[in-house]
Amino acid sequence: QVQLVESGGGVVQTGGSLRLSCAVSGRAARIYNMGWFRQSPGKERDFVASISQLGGSEFFADSVKGRFTMSRDNARNTVYLQMNSLKAEDTAVYYCAADDAPGSRTEDNEGSYEYWGRGTQVTVSS
Repeated sequence: QVQLVESGGGVVQTGGSLRLSCAVSGRAARIYNMGWFRQSPGKERDFVASISQLGGSEFFADSVKGRFTMSRDNARNTVYLQMNSLKAEDTAVYYCAADDAPGSRTEDNEGSYEYWGRGTQVTVSS
């Protein structure tokens, strides 16, 4: 059974930075394409970023492009989301997700992800 545990959320001022981590356990992280999604109160869960199995490809939502980066350390079974120049509209619960489809890909459709963490809260105060 794969488990994903997010950490690194918190409260930060507008313009600040945070780095989220997602620890993968149960199976090796390298077999999964990984994604980050977020959900604000009263809104649907939205795609944020995705990274392929070995980190060769990344894909970002337009709303975070140029501000967020995604990386992975398969030796540590951990995936990261570096968030810079944070805005109030980035406030949300951030979820890590794993896609176990064969082959390396990036994916923005949450239906493609089989495993999910419980989320970590990010609050950006103005």
